[in-house]
Amino acid sequence: MSGLFDSTPPPPLAEALRPKTIEEVIGQTHLLAAGKPLNLAFASGKPHSMILWGPPGVGKTTLARLSAKAFDREFIAISAVLAGVKEIRESIELAQQSMAQYGKQTILFVDEIHRFNKSQQDALLPHVESGLFTFIGATTENPSFEVNSALLSRAQVYVLKSLEAAELKQLFERAHQHALPDVQFADTAIDTLISNADGDARRLLNLVEQIRNAVLTPNSPVQMVDQHFVENALTVQARRFDKGGDHFYDQISALHKSVRGSNPDAALYWFCRMLDGGADPRYLARRIIRMAWEDIGLADPRAMQLANDAAQTFERLGSPEGELALGQAVVYLAVASKSNASYNAFNAARAYVAQDQSKPVPNHLRNAPTKLMKELGHGKEYRYAHDEPHGYAAGETYLPEGMKDPHWYEPVERGLEGQIKEKMAFLRKLDEESKKK
Repeated sequence: MSGLFDSTPPPPLAEALRPKTIEEVIGQTHLLAAGKPLNLAFASGKPHSMILWGPPGVGKTTLARLSAKAFDREFIAISAVLAGVKEIRESIELAQQSMAQYGKQTILFVDEIHRFNKSQQDALLPHVESGLFTFIGATTENPSFEVNSALLSRAQVYVLKSLEAAELKQLFERAHQHALPDVQFADTAIDTLISNADGDARRLLNLVEQIRNAVLTPNSPVQMVDQHFVENALTVQARRFDKGGDHFYDQISALHKSVRGSNPDAALYWFCRMLDGGADPRYLARRIIRMAWEDIGLADPRAMQLANDAAQTFERLGSPEGELALGQAVVYLAVASKSNASYNAFNAARAYVAQDQSKPVPNHLRNAPTKLMKELGHGKEYRYAHDEPHGYAAGETYLPEGMKDPHWYEPVERGLEGQIKEKMAFLRKLDEESKKK
């Protein structure tokens, strides 16, 4: 008879429902369905090193464990967050013992592989090449940036996706039967749980576990879980958002491209997604100003003014009131006339100057504050544009001697730049006429 202190607490729901076979895995059909890469790899029985890249709670650890079972290999798991050189050496020794005593190869699973530095990643290479173990890494970060090229070249990268709502509902039904078979859930309650899970299977199971703890309170047994009950039982969940990782840069890219594509609804969506995920509004303000410079420019100079005003408004009001000003700037930028002509002109001029030699300033453009400078010809024959017809010195040159007009700035026909284009065409016509005289 076991005593009170001999009982083992039940495992977390996420662990209890971890798939035991490939067939039990929910999601990742692009990798696991018949004829897909991992399905074919498991069927072949021949393991290969791989990196599983995807957001949290999509099955990276589960697939690594199932790989060991499918390939009949020993399984060693270490976390790069906690492990160091010592743990790597111990894992290598265990793999060597398994090979020496049983002739059995090992799968070494490194969770959060992007946390290992270059030397730690390099320590794995000789043993991957010798076949001592098959390496499987899991990461939420882009392996192109976070994994050494030498290790990356020896591993196949598989991209895992967030679970769709239908897949999360399938997982919920499995958890419901396991954890709360006698309790009913309203459809709106299920939808709320799935929405809060945000594509993360582990999060969904943790939420169901929270509901189970609330439902099984001795003093208030519950037979029906509705949306109100779920909202009261759960803590507020932040959306999936990594302030320094790929999700961050993917979302700011989506915001910028939505503004450039003149879609105010999409721009607002990504702007609010980033706010909801915890992005610093001051960072967003800087990016909004950048968008005004890069994608609108002189087609609508008011965009720059509005972007700067919105940033200043946020500094004065703070959050959440100041976020409205930033949102208004996002909408204006999205609907404004677009031009990257001045942005392209700046980049082209900067690239030219970076590779060009230092050309002298022509004499007629030089400053002449002293008698000596005037005697040397500085400023001689300079034409004062305000005294010329149309306020323009037709035919005058302002570039270094021998440098052809590069025409870096070519305004578009949208917004104010349409008028600028007409004026520049008129001035160039005056230049051509001056050459004929």
